[in-house]
Amino acid sequence: MRIAKRIARSGLASRREAEAMIANGRVSINDEPLTSPARNVAEDDVITLDGRPLSAIQQTRVYLFYKPREVLTARSDPRGRHCVPDFLPPHLARLKTVGRLDFLSEGLLLLTTDGELARYFEHPDNALLRRYRLRLHGDCSNHARTRLAELAQGITVDGFRYRPITIKIQTRDNVRGNFWVEASLREGKNRELRKIMNSLGYRVSRLIRTQYGRFSLGRLEAGALVEVSDKELRRILASTSNFPSQNSLERQDRQKQRVGKNKGSQKQLEK
Repeated sequence: MRIAKRIARSGLASRREAEAMIANGRVSINDEPLTSPARNVAEDDVITLDGRPLSAIQQTRVYLFYKPREVLTARSDPRGRHCVPDFLPPHLARLKTVGRLDFLSEGLLLLTTDGELARYFEHPDNALLRRYRLRLHGDCSNHARTRLAELAQGITVDGFRYRPITIKIQTRDNVRGNFWVEASLREGKNRELRKIMNSLGYRVSRLIRTQYGRFSLGRLEAGALVEVSDKELRRILASTSNFPSQNSLERQDRQKQRVGKNKGSQKQLEK
């Protein structure tokens, strides 16, 4: 594991911030000052930051967060708009987001301590299912329904080719011309659904993500945060092929075993 990644996994800084710490001479390995982030570290290496031992690798954790409307998926905003960390406890402010939801969109946003997990879930090659509910304003005639169904073959908008999207019409407001649809897709290009619906003549008045991979929004309310249990997380990851953070889970198990052995040894010494 690269040293910058190891520092980031301790929860003290991002990788970029860790690289700056190294460049400023604040990091040492086995009492040797480090000047370059191009260094791999082993489990038994002694790493210090500002002369203090680096904390252990954080346990792989995943949280489900209901991002409200008009909240940025960012750490801060120069214009003073609300950002995701504003809704988190201070000790969770450095959680990594899995993908993004735009300012006006809402719903399920995955947060995690594990950057590898985030990158795996985001990568287009893994084609994880994303499911959304959209409230559309526009034509809901049989012809329009056919055009929406044709999105299952993919569509090109402004020179960009989008993968197939499955659309299910759910409800219709005959008075106001609004209707709800469920959209299922396996990629996450910037503002994809809004651009596609606009190209078909629809105005998206509400967009809610309800599912990402095997994680669902459920009954979570806007602004709420809940942690996925360790048991449930392991069950989900065990069914995920080529998941890179399996090594992280194995390291956690080894750390627990070492702690258990140390406690057992201490009890024997006390006797």
